[in-house]
Amino acid sequence: MVNREKVLNNYRNMVDKIKKIDFTMLNNEELLNKSNNLKKLITVGTRINKIVIEGFALVKESIKRTLGFEVYDVQLLAALALNDKKLIEMQTGEGKTLTAVFPAYINSLYGKGVHILTFNDYLAKRDANWMKPIYDMLGINVGFVQENMSLEDKKKAYCCDITYVTAKEAGFDYLRDSIAYSAEELVHRPFYCAIVDEADSILIDEARIPLVIAASTNEKDSEVRRIRDIVVKLEAKIDYMTDEYDMNIFLTENGINKVENLLSCGNLYDNKNFNLLRLLNSTLYAEVMLKRDIDYIVKNEKIEMIDEFTGRIARNRHWADGIQAALEVKENLEVQCTSKILSQITLQHFVKLYDNLAGMTGTAIDSENEFFEYYDLELLIVPPNKKCIRKDLDNIVFTHKEAKYVALVKEVQKINSTGQPILIGTSNVKESTYLAKKLIDVGIRCQVLNAVNDELEAKVIEKAGVLGAVTVSTNMAGRGVDILLGGPEGNEKEKIINLGGLYVIGTNLYESLRIDKQLRGRAGRQGEPGITRFFISLEDDLIVKYGIKEMIPKKYYPTLQEEALSNPIFNYKINKAQKVIQAKLSDFRKSIYEYSIILEQQRLYIYDIRMKLIEGKIEGNILNYGYPQLYETLKQKYGKDKIKEFEKNLMLFYINKYWADYLIKVSNI
Repeated sequence: MVNREKVLNNYRNMVDKIKKIDFTMLNNEELLNKSNNLKKLITVGTRINKIVIEGFALVKESIKRTLGFEVYDVQLLAALALNDKKLIEMQTGEGKTLTAVFPAYINSLYGKGVHILTFNDYLAKRDANWMKPIYDMLGINVGFVQENMSLEDKKKAYCCDITYVTAKEAGFDYLRDSIAYSAEELVHRPFYCAIVDEADSILIDEARIPLVIAASTNEKDSEVRRIRDIVVKLEAKIDYMTDEYDMNIFLTENGINKVENLLSCGNLYDNKNFNLLRLLNSTLYAEVMLKRDIDYIVKNEKIEMIDEFTGRIARNRHWADGIQAALEVKENLEVQCTSKILSQITLQHFVKLYDNLAGMTGTAIDSENEFFEYYDLELLIVPPNKKCIRKDLDNIVFTHKEAKYVALVKEVQKINSTGQPILIGTSNVKESTYLAKKLIDVGIRCQVLNAVNDELEAKVIEKAGVLGAVTVSTNMAGRGVDILLGGPEGNEKEKIINLGGLYVIGTNLYESLRIDKQLRGRAGRQGEPGITRFFISLEDDLIVKYGIKEMIPKKYYPTLQEEALSNPIFNYKINKAQKVIQAKLSDFRKSIYEYSIILEQQRLYIYDIRMKLIEGKIEGNILNYGYPQLYETLKQKYGKDKIKEFEKNLMLFYINKYWADYLIKVSNI
C-alpha cells in the first residue's frame, strides 16, 4: 500500500503552487481564453500533469467569481487525489461536490466525456445546475440525466463535456444500448472517465446487485396462483431450509417429494419441468424470504421494491423471473405481467468499463482492501478542514426490543424538551412507522422519511437541523444533502450549537460498520458539535441472524429487564461480532464476484458483436449464402441496402433472444 503521508505532502506542495497563481486581474473573457488554451495543449499531446496546476487555479478562480466560495486547501488536496484516480475519504460537510469539479474540468479537456456518478436523480440535477456557472465560465458544457428523460434529451446530456447522472441510470442506459437495433438508438459514447460520489454505496454495498432490463412474457396468472397454493402448504425446516445467514432458500428431500406428489409432475428436476421449477423457486423465495415493509411495500395497488441500502423505493426496478408476479399473488393483487431478463450487468462490472475511475465518500477505510482488489483504487484519507468535535457515545444495550423503544422514546422526550434537533435512523419502513407512532402518542411531533414518502426527502432532511426538529428516517437519510444546523437559513444556529448540535440516534447496528459510520456522520459537520448514540437490543435482527447471543458467556446473560445492560461485555462482544460479520460479507462478495467474471466476459463478447453489427463492421450475408435465389429475388424488389438492414436486424433479434434464454438458464443453475 502507498505511503499516505508522503502522498499528502506531495499534494500539499502542489496546493501551494496552485494558490500562488493569481488570476484575479484577468477579466472573464481572458479567463475563458486561458481555459481554451489548455484545451489546445491537450489536443497536441500535452500530458495532463503538465497543466493540472494552472487548470486547478482556473477552476479555483471561477468558483470564487460564480459562487463566491473560497476553496479550502483540503478540497484542492482531495481534488488532486481524484485527478490521480484515487479514492478519497472526506468527512460529511467538507464539500465533496465542489471538490469533484476540479478533476472533472481537467479530464473534460480531452473531449471524451466525464461522468459524475451521483447517488440519486435529485443530486444529479442539483449538482449539475449548481456547478454549471463554473463550467460555463471555463467554456465547458455540462448536462444531467434523469430516469424519465426522452432518448434525445439523454443523448444530448451524454454528449456534454461533463454529465451528472446516477450510476444506476447510466448503467440502465448502457443495457438499453445493448439491445438496440440502430446507431440512432444509442445514447452512450465510449466510457472514458467517471468520478463516483458516495463510492462506498455504489462500489461496495450495491455493487453486486444486477441492473436488469426485462420484457413481459405470457406466463399465466393462474399458473402462478397454482404454484403458490402448493408453496403455502410447505413447512419450514421440514420441506425447505435456508442457509446459515438466511440469504438463500432451498427444498429438502421431503419438500421435493411433497411438491412432486402435489403437482403430479414426476421428477421435478427433469428438463421438461424447467419452467415449473423456476416458478416454484421464485414463489418460495417471494413467500418466505421477502417481507412486506422491509423488502417491499404495497403502494397504489402495486408492489414497490425497497432498496435494502437506502430504505427508499427502488424506482423502475422490480424482481424478474416470476418473483414479482409471486409477490403480487401473495398480496392478493392483480398480476401485472411476468418478465424475463433481456440483459443485465452489475454496477461493479459497469463502472469497470471506464478507462479512468475515481471515487469519493465519507466512509471507506473499512473496505479499503475491496476497493483496491476490485477497482485498483488506492485510498487517501483527507484531513478535515476543521477538527471533528462530535461525541460518539457508547451503545446502550437492552435485553429486548420493547425495552429499547421505551428508553429511546424517553430519551427523545428529554432531548426534545431542550429544542436540540434529533435524527433517528431506523432499519426499515416498518420500524420507522412504528417508532414515529410511539413518538406521536407521547406528544412528539416528528417528520417521517421512508420509502412511503421519499419524494420529499431532500426538503425534509434539509430541515432536520432546525430547533426542535425530530426526524425519523430509514437508512442513509437524505444522503448527499447536508443537515445544516438551523436549516438552510441558519435560524437560531448558535442556540443549537450551545445545546450540542444535531443528536443522531441509531436503532440498529448494521452488517457493515461503514453504514453505522454514515449515520453518525450526519452530525458534527465542519467542526460543529454533534452527538451520536445507538440504542440496540439482543432481539435485533443483526444479533439474532448471526447468533451473536451465543457469543456471550451464559454466566453474564441476563433475564428480561427494562433497564439497560450495564456490563461492558455486551458492547464488546457485539462490536467484535460486527467486525467478523463484515469480514464474512466481504468474502461472500468476493465469491460472487469471481463467479460473475465468466458471465461478464460472455456479456462483453456479445455486446462487442452487437456493436459491430450496428456499426456495419460485420455483415450477415445470411440470404446470399443460404438462400441465393431468394436473395436475388428480394434484391431486385427491395434493393441491396434494405436486405443488409433486414439481415442485420434478424441477427440482432436472435442474439437478443438466445442471450435472454441463456440468462434464464444461468440464473436457475
